[in-house]
Amino acid sequence: MEKGTDRRLVRKLCDRRAPVPYTQEQLRGMFWRYDTNKDGKLSRKELKDAFNYLGASIPGWRAHRALHHADDNGDGYISEEEVDELINYAVKLGYVVK
Repeated sequence: MEKGTDRRLVRKLCDRRAPVPYTQEQLRGMFWRYDTNKDGKLSRKELKDAFNYLGASIPGWRAHRALHHADDNGDGYISEEEVDELINYAVKLGYVVK
């Protein structure tokens, strides 16, 4: 074993933290931070950026599915009235703070 390898392994193991689930309020705030044009609606692009931040492996797909689950009026955006369903979707997927 290379000199210093043990130290790096110990440091890596000590840096690990148990994942903690986001609260619904944390998710709400996080999603609205991605409302980059401040129009009070989340577009597919804004959702993609948010899911990318959350660590989705395919954020574009997550954004598409989020719209499918939460966009009740079918306008292609998540509004203030629809954001609770978006949050329920994200909670169901189990996103966690890393």
